Amino acid sequence: MSDLNEIGERDHWRCWLCDKAVDPDASVNSDLGPSADGYAVAKGKKGSVAVERLAHRACNTMKGKNAPVVPWASELLVAEPAPIIETIERLKAKGGRELIGRCSSEADAEAAAEWLLDRLSRLAPETSFSTQINPGGGQYLLMLKAS
Repeated sequence: MSDLNEIGERDHWRCWLCDKAVDPDASVNSDLGPSADGYAVAKGKKGSVAVERLAHRACNTMKGKNAPVVPWASELLVAEPAPIIETIERLKAKGGRELIGRCSSEADAEAAAEWLLDRLSRLAPETSFSTQINPGGGQYLLMLKAS
């Protein structure tokens, strides 16, 4: 296991699950205290690669051994939003683009695209993503592409 301070510095003291600040001076026993969350990525022939990310102790505990879920912002108006973690892992592995959500207006789609790119810049900083908004059928389709 890596040093918690190294993980915190690398992740800029932000919880990778809820995207809120983590107090580096808080007790590791506090719900808002720092903890290292290890999860498996890059499943392949040789098994999984473990990655450690900074999380609040409470966020890490709630996740447990389940696959991580990164929620969409509650103020966004997105219908049928795709699961963020699974989508970015597929795009990083296979490339291409995927539908990540549908919006009823272009303004909603633009707000969701801006939020998503900002969130992905911290969630997966090693990968560059772009979005595309396609009108059709009275709605706006938000597409995500790994660049």
